[in-house]
Formats: sequence, structure tokens, C-alpha cells
Amino acid sequence: MDMIRRLLFIVAIAFTVIPSFAQEVTYSRYDKFDFRNDAYSVVGMCGGLTYTYIRNEDGSRLDAYNDSMNKVASVILDFFPSRIYQVRFITYSDRMIALYQALEGNKVVQYAALLDENGLLHGKPIEIGSIRTGIFGATRNYFSASYSDNKQQIIVYSATDKGNEIVFDCKWLNEDAKVTSAVKVSFPTENTPEHGEVNVANDGTVFMAAYTPIGSQNYADQYWILKLKPGATAFEAKELQLGDRYATSGYTKIDNQNGKVYFGGFYSNEKNGNFDGLIYASYDIAEDKYTVQRFISFDSELAGQTSARRKEHAFDNYIVRQLIAKNDGGFVLISEINFITTRSSFAPGFGYYSFYTPYMSSTVREYHYNDIMALSYNKDGVREWSSFILKQQYSQEDDGVFSSYALLNSGGTLAFLYNDFDIRHSRIQLSTVGADGRTETHGLAAAGNDNPDWLPRSSKQIAGRVMLVPCFRKKQICFARVEF
Repeated sequence: MDMIRRLLFIVAIAFTVIPSFAQEVTYSRYDKFDFRNDAYSVVGMCGGLTYTYIRNEDGSRLDAYNDSMNKVASVILDFFPSRIYQVRFITYSDRMIALYQALEGNKVVQYAALLDENGLLHGKPIEIGSIRTGIFGATRNYFSASYSDNKQQIIVYSATDKGNEIVFDCKWLNEDAKVTSAVKVSFPTENTPEHGEVNVANDGTVFMAAYTPIGSQNYADQYWILKLKPGATAFEAKELQLGDRYATSGYTKIDNQNGKVYFGGFYSNEKNGNFDGLIYASYDIAEDKYTVQRFISFDSELAGQTSARRKEHAFDNYIVRQLIAKNDGGFVLISEINFITTRSSFAPGFGYYSFYTPYMSSTVREYHYNDIMALSYNKDGVREWSSFILKQQYSQEDDGVFSSYALLNSGGTLAFLYNDFDIRHSRIQLSTVGADGRTETHGLAAAGNDNPDWLPRSSKQIAGRVMLVPCFRKKQICFARVEF
């Protein structure tokens, strides 16, 4: 009888799918940090060490950590100008590239610098471009960057929506931070266009989203994927045929292995209406056409799974965050409710994360990051499963840095890391979604270091199942290494 019971137990375990991860959290020591004035970022892995970037009143530096999150070195970036506007790092096994913008007089200047595996400057920084700021100084993001999956193609660009055209000024860099190509092109339209996200393929081809907004909701009545090869003198425009629909929240992803560009978003049947369904399209680079274009309407069953009180508005305010293409031609679309409200009041409703004080403007910006929706479809556009991670994140005047989530994709399981907070408490939650859509949620075992406040949205996946997350506590910063 005991043998039969043991066999039944083994069989039950074998047929039970538990999409959960074991986690190990290791903190670094605290460093002084002013949330309002200082800057930070997770750089990544290089030379077997984990690097972070800190800029404070003492200057800019890289900190190097071992796997136990013990700091083994600090590298002063003394070549950085005193007035830094924006910094981004690209890491390799034996080098790093620092892309940074400096305020020099009435100009924002973009630089690129090559660092060795120890974070030391190799050669001299090179100037990529400059833009005048105007009489009010630096007021926006003047340069942006993107790089290919293999990190051999890097682009630094400025995209300006001006009148009835988009002006795109782009330079290509290689893994040695050398400029290999440059071009300035424009994309004219009959109506006023805006540009979306910009991606670069492994061969250096740039794919940029462009659309023409219409109505009070700024939905798009036209949507293109613009293609630009290195050395080309004009965009190649590939329009997504919307028919009588209006697109919103578009997201593109390049599949270098299969030579495709995927598009995911939502659509409405009215220019100011509710979201009526989702869009999924696949552009074949070799065939130079869309081989798949689907408009999949939302149904009452899916609307019933949401937390919305009014089901006709169930999918409004969702923004596509990720698009995962599956080997069988299907896809998983991940989106999150996100919107910003303003309140003209000296007594706003405070959340746990609030940086509003009566000495600020009477207009209070409120950041909302709520439920996550993951939808899986097969190659025929039939929904296989749907998963909702219910959360409500509300904060004031913090740019939402403590809200939203971090995603780790292990191939078979999706892991969402996020803060669960009300007006008095905050805790780290981990929700996992398995290959069958089954969802499990539990608190992350992240005790230690006096329980700091985590910033999952600013984290970075630095290895297959390793994520590095910045954490704040009073006027201090540390980093949490999470191994799943």
C-alpha cells in the first residue's frame, strides 16, 4: 500500500506544472545618493564582473562587483564633462561603449567613448553630433541610440517630427565605437506624422515606426514601418493596411534569425473609441512585404477576466510592452495599463511613493501603472490562453520609477517582478506565467539590507537567469542581484 501511495505521489508530481522560480537575492552595500539630483544605471556584465554607473556631487564613476555583490573596484570617469545630460552603456565580454550627452554652452553634444574590460578609457572620446538647445536650455531628449542583437551595429540618431515630415539624422557605429556610415533623410506625408520606436537589425538596417495621429485620442489612421539601410539616401516605407480601423500602442520587434519584423498593437473601430481588438503583423524582409496581418477582436470572455468595472472600457489604457514570437508562428503579446493624470490641488491623495510637497506647483502629476495582460495566440490567430496579473500602482511626482515591472524570459516561463504597495506598505512580488498560461504569485524572499525600495523598471537582465535591480533607502542606493 505504501509503495502504491509513493507511486501515485510521483505520478501527480510528474503531471503538475509549477511555473515558479526559486530566488536568491544578494545586496551590495549602500552608497550615498540623492534621488532628485543624482543619476544611476545598471551597466551590465564585462570581464566577469558586474558594473553599475553612479553620478553624484563627487562626479561620475563605474563600480565593479563580483557575484557576491562585493565591490572590487571603482573607476572614476574623469573624461566626462561636468554637465552630463544623458548616459547609456553597451557591454561586451571585453569592452564597454559609453554614449553620453554633454551640455556645452547652448548646445547638447553627443559623444561615444570606448572603455576596456576594467572600465578604463581606450583612446579619446569622439564627437558624434551636436544640436542647439534654444533660449530655454535643454528641454528634451536630443539624441537617442539603439543597437542590434549581436551588438555589432549601433546607431545614434535624432528624429524630429516637423510639419508634414519626419527628419532622421543617423550615424552607424561598430563595436569599436567608430562611425562607419552617416545619413540624413526625411519622410514626408500628406498629414502631420510622428515617429515611434527605432530598431536596428544585425546587418545595420534601421526599422522605424511612423504614423499619423488623428482625433482627441491620437490614434493612427496610417501606420508605416520605415526601412533604412546603411548608406541609403531615402526611407523605404511599408504601410500597414488598417482599412477603416485606427491603430494605437504599436510595438515592433526584429527577428534576425528568420528575417522578419513583427508588429503588435491595439485597434479601435472609431477614431476616439474604445479598444476593439489587437493587431499582429509580420513583415518578411527578404520578400519585402507583410506575410501576416491579423486583426483579432476582443471577446466578452476576455473582457470578463479583466478587473475593469465597465467592460466596454476593459482594454483602454493598455500599452504594449513586449511581443514574443513563437517558433510555430504564434505570438505572446504583453501589455500593461499605464496612464498619467494631473490634479490641481494642494491636498492630493498620497500613495506610498509620493514626492509631492506643498512648496511645489499646485498641479500634481499622478502616475498609474496597473494590471499586466499576457495573451498567447497560435499561428492561425486563435487565442490559446490569457493571463492577468492584477496590480494597482499609484504615485505622485516620481515619474513612476517605483512602478511597472521587470520581465525575465527563461524560454518556458515568464517572470514578472514588481512592487505591490498601498499608502503605508510596499513589498516585492513575483508572478510567473508558464507555457500553459498558468499564473502563480508570491512575495519575493528579499529580506536584508534594511529592506530598501526596489526599482524593477530600472533593472537589467545581466545573465540567463540573473537580474540586477537598483534599490533606494533614504539618501542611499544599493543594488540587488536576483538569481532565479
